[in-house]
Amino acid sequence: FTEPPPRYTEATLVKVLEEKGIGRPSTYASIISTIVEREYVTKDQGRFTPTMLGERVTSLLVKSFEDIFDVTFTARLEEELDEIEEGKLPWRQSVREFWEKFELDLDKADGEMQSYKAGIPTGLKCEKCGQGELLERISRHGFFLGCSRYPDCDFTQDLSPEAGSEEDESESPVQYCENCGKEMAIKRGRWGPFLACTGYPDCKTTRRLVHGTRKARVPDEPLDEKCPDCGSGLVKKHGRYGEFIGCSAYPKCKYTRPITLGIKCPKCRTGEFVRRGSAGKGGRGRMRVFYGCSRYPECDFTTPHEPIAERCPKCGADFIVEKRSKKGNSRACLKEGCNWEVELPPAQPQPEEAVVPIGSKA
Repeated sequence: FTEPPPRYTEATLVKVLEEKGIGRPSTYASIISTIVEREYVTKDQGRFTPTMLGERVTSLLVKSFEDIFDVTFTARLEEELDEIEEGKLPWRQSVREFWEKFELDLDKADGEMQSYKAGIPTGLKCEKCGQGELLERISRHGFFLGCSRYPDCDFTQDLSPEAGSEEDESESPVQYCENCGKEMAIKRGRWGPFLACTGYPDCKTTRRLVHGTRKARVPDEPLDEKCPDCGSGLVKKHGRYGEFIGCSAYPKCKYTRPITLGIKCPKCRTGEFVRRGSAGKGGRGRMRVFYGCSRYPECDFTTPHEPIAERCPKCGADFIVEKRSKKGNSRACLKEGCNWEVELPPAQPQPEEAVVPIGSKA
């Protein structure tokens, strides 16, 4: 990969402004203070780094006001201001010419500029419901991705720079490109960290990372089954909340269905358990995994504990659950009136009491 040019310092930024004819000695200080105060940049070891806010604001404005952000146009305006000051150019003429074009740009921006309040489409599929599209939004906490099906789906993903940096990159296992065999390297893009092949530009393979980790997302697994909606092949997908079935023709076809655990729901006795998840407090915190009925919302049964397809040795219930906590793990029965529970010692994956598998005689 080609090394990017060094970040600007105050001195090098002023030098470039002078070379491009933008600003004047009397305005250089205010230009720099403005981009810092508005948090468009941060300063690290004397060098400016654009923030996500700065990048997003620039992207929106450049699309709607190409002339204003064109270096040549801006430099020409600076020259006109000098000519007005020297009495060589009537100020009304200059302002009128500027306003005629600027007014058109304003009207265009008013009708076409994307809104972070409404959400900006990303083309990414929601990892939780598998149906909605992730939209980029902004709150007082910063930028985040949210599902277009909100409030039916409450998936969110923080886009702040510190999100996903819990693990040290140096401790990540080496991963190799499935196309050319070369090592994959962690890069940072608009939607956060991702893996890219070091063989670029000959090989342009990339992989998204599981949010909050340095692990690559598992590729979709083709299934020998057709989509009931469009006839395309179905694939097993791996989302933040576990595996699910989806159409390979996404986003043209948004068919999805959950993968059940094969254990009947104890409430309705019709649906089966599926692994689900929700964000934490305010929709922005740590993911909370739970298990619910596949017939939701018709059946609203849920449990925070993982169901296991083994009979309760005390009451014969169809399944037991594994409870996990910082204090230790245990297996227990959820059936009302049955208080069977066995602790799982760290060195032993199975409880001391025998558990009868479904299908065998208790």
